[in-house]
Amino acid sequence: MIDPFGREVTYLRVSVTDRCDLRCVYCMSEDMSFLPKRELLTLEELDRVCSAFISLGVRKIRITGGEPLVRRGILTLFESLGRHLKTGALDELALTTNGNHLAKHAAALYAAGVRRVNVSLDTLQPDRFRAITRWGKIETVLEGIRAAKKAGLRVKINTVALKGVNEDEFDRLLAWCGAEGFDWTLIETMPMGEIEQDRMDQYLSLKDVRRRLEERWTLRDSAHRSGGPARYVEVAETGGRVGFITPLSHNFCESCNRVRLTCTGRLYMCLGQEDQADLKTPVRTGESDAPLIDAIHAAIGRKPEGHDFVIERRNAAPALGRHMSVTGG
Repeated sequence: MIDPFGREVTYLRVSVTDRCDLRCVYCMSEDMSFLPKRELLTLEELDRVCSAFISLGVRKIRITGGEPLVRRGILTLFESLGRHLKTGALDELALTTNGNHLAKHAAALYAAGVRRVNVSLDTLQPDRFRAITRWGKIETVLEGIRAAKKAGLRVKINTVALKGVNEDEFDRLLAWCGAEGFDWTLIETMPMGEIEQDRMDQYLSLKDVRRRLEERWTLRDSAHRSGGPARYVEVAETGGRVGFITPLSHNFCESCNRVRLTCTGRLYMCLGQEDQADLKTPVRTGESDAPLIDAIHAAIGRKPEGHDFVIERRNAAPALGRHMSVTGG
């Protein structure tokens, strides 16, 4: 699958639910309304769509949400998609999670073929964690991270950089990840969905964060790529890596190789654009995959060059009306 700008699409991110058991202040409002079950693709339909993408050249699939591990029976999807790892048609099946349910599922995820998991963790302070997530317990997440490590999963920690909230912890997080053997990725807040706070108040440029980190740490640009938008540096003092995802201060569109499937069967060719394709209808109109594959090709044929994210005081409203949990984190 080649888009209009010559980029090969090899990476599919799949949101299996818009629901989450946390309410992080930069992601959701506290009083969220979630989709009724009937609007969601079944796990069997998700497997069918993913398999169609694999047949067209997708080599990596990441399961996301919402929080993917809150969906009932979700392990059956991992187990089913694992067959493509065994045949060599798929290189990687990965997961992004808030970590709340990792302790329960880590061993089963490894058995299904998952080898890498990204865990969202914005602070190491229990009180601050509860404030950011509104009702989370950091002990539960840390237990899940330990279980993932014990099961043999490679863990990467994702941290959203929040101005005036967690920027005093970046040195501590870098040191902790280095000691634990985890890669660490910092992410700029993204202007998606209405929340209670002003996004300009949350936004922290990672250009500035890197400069601050370099006052204490020796950071060297790295050629390492994980398949996603992060650009990595190596930390001489720890031997670990730090990634920077900068949709606002420096977009990552020039090498975009990915598309996003929502739990309702909508395919977004760009995280930062509203254009989408309906894949639910061709999945449910018959047993043949031909209409589904035609719809996928048509969608890839209009993948845009880049997103339109911007954040500034005069444009503090979200660039997009949908929340990140709808498209997939």
